[in-house]
Amino acid sequence: MAVTIKSQREIELMRESCRLLSIVHDEMGKAVKPGMSTFQIDKIGEDIIRSFGCIPNFKNYNGFPAAVCVSVNEEVVHGIPSKKKILREGDIVSLDAGLIYKGYHSDAARTHAVGEISNEAKKLIEVTKQSFFEGIKFAKVGCHLHEISAAIGDYAESFGFGVVRDLVGHGIGTNLHEDPQVPNFRQKRRGLRLQAGMTLAIEPMINAGTYEVRILDDDWTVVSKDGSLSAHYENTILITDGEPEILTLGNI
Repeated sequence: MAVTIKSQREIELMRESCRLLSIVHDEMGKAVKPGMSTFQIDKIGEDIIRSFGCIPNFKNYNGFPAAVCVSVNEEVVHGIPSKKKILREGDIVSLDAGLIYKGYHSDAARTHAVGEISNEAKKLIEVTKQSFFEGIKFAKVGCHLHEISAAIGDYAESFGFGVVRDLVGHGIGTNLHEDPQVPNFRQKRRGLRLQAGMTLAIEPMINAGTYEVRILDDDWTVVSKDGSLSAHYENTILITDGEPEILTLGNI
């Protein structure tokens, strides 16, 4: 496993990549409303990314056709934006996006309410977000990677939710997906020891029902197997000598 330790110069470039991405997410989140298509959200995200002189790193990644993964309700991740898919009052929508700034990637995801949503949906979004923060309590030098995994999974499962196992977080830097993988559930081994200068994309994907998922016929969209709602929350973080730095946090 080749885990990259970033130099101070690389950390500065990662910070800027992630700062710009946090603006993209803020603007997309403000735009979400009933009646808009998932294609419109993607266009907003891509236009802002390109206005910064950056590249949307998801677009054409392994053939993915858009800049933003827009996943609605039971869709866990990798929802393909469409002019035909219209957001409705009561939906929840997960937006997963990233960009490349001077060769350095950023990656983050947020789940938003579309208008008024059910209490169950609110709880799922809150728990998914908080599970991230429970996890990064262990994102410190000297801790082991899978302490993060266990904290995320144990917290989400304590509410009876299903923690997706088929998809995981990852290292990030000059590539969108680098070593190590970061599972969101308890592991048998401790995983590698964390070191300052590691940059990780930590991304709980939590279902209201079963943890099991399936992939739709488009070969991209991942949905909960039982059709239950799914939420996604992700930030790119930096391991430091003290508390972890959440690079993509912005205002959310």
